[in-house]
Amino acid sequence: MGASPDLARCKADLRPGLLAARAARSGTERAAAARALAAHLRPRLAGLAPGRVAGHVPAADEPGGPDLVAALGPDALLPVVPPRGRVLSWARVSGELVPGRYGLLEPVGPRLGPEALGGAAVVVVPALAVGCDGTRLGRGAGYYDRALLHAAPDAVLVGVVLDEELLPTIPAEPHDVRLHAVVTPSGGWRDLGVAARS
Repeated sequence: MGASPDLARCKADLRPGLLAARAARSGTERAAAARALAAHLRPRLAGLAPGRVAGHVPAADEPGGPDLVAALGPDALLPVVPPRGRVLSWARVSGELVPGRYGLLEPVGPRLGPEALGGAAVVVVPALAVGCDGTRLGRGAGYYDRALLHAAPDAVLVGVVLDEELLPTIPAEPHDVRLHAVVTPSGGWRDLGVAARS
């Protein structure tokens, strides 16, 4: 996913400060934020049929921790980073998570292709920051830019960030997929007024 040099630089300039702020949070703060995020997500996701939710396993510095995975519910789809390339596969929550590429935890069950994401009604997306206009800042490798192309046009895409990571906007290119909602520990679930993709 190519970005213009100026936009790529703007995004790159935002990442170090956001990552440093996350790293500076205490374990107690992280745990409290994780509990709050899960409490906001759980009622929104509980009414969906099994297998209609996709999410992620937060890395150690990402908001949510194990609480987020539990909030996704049974049979949620979780990403599997391939041994090579940048197109995510998916697997169902199996209870057991093992380290995969980059040390990221993933389910041990059968691998489903990238198109499996098209069956999810809600996709809980990791982010370093989310804009109030639905823009999203990731880590810059493009895994989710590629993955979200497989999401159903009417799927609700929701970012999970800390309170201070909800920004007015984030630099974005026309191909960037915008999120429909964001969840923060203090603010809960917030719809962003972004229209469904056609």
